[in-house]
Amino acid sequence: MALVVAGVVVLDCAEPEKLAAFYKEFLDAEETDASANRVEIKGADGFRIAFRRDVNAIPPSWPRPENSLQAHLDFRVEDLDEAERKVIGLGGRPLESKDPSGPFEERGYADPAGHSFTVRSNRTTAPKQG
Repeated sequence: MALVVAGVVVLDCAEPEKLAAFYKEFLDAEETDASANRVEIKGADGFRIAFRRDVNAIPPSWPRPENSLQAHLDFRVEDLDEAERKVIGLGGRPLESKDPSGPFEERGYADPAGHSFTVRSNRTTAPKQG
C-alpha cells in the first residue's frame, strides 16, 4: 500500500476564500474542505488545489525577475478564447509574455492574488516558424 494517498498543490495568499472562488468557477470545481485558514477544491477530473492564508503573502512578479515564480500552474482547455473570457470575467488578468514556440498555443494569466498560470490549447498546432 502506498504511503502517500493524495497530493495537493497549495497556493499561499492573503484571502483564500476569494482565491478559491476564482478557481472554483474557472475549473468548475467543488469545495471539499475549508477551515479558517485553508480552502481546498476538487475539479471534475480529480485535480485538487488548496489555498492557505498567509497575511504576509507577496504576489509573484512574473515575468519580471524579482520574486518571479513561486508556483506555476498549467491548464489544458478546448477553446483559448472562451477560457480567456472566463478568466478575465472572474477577475484574472493577462500577463505579457513572449510568444512561445512549440506545438501548443498558450496564454499566460495571473489570478486575483497574482499567481501566474497558463492555459494551453488542447489541440496541437504546427510548430511556429521564424
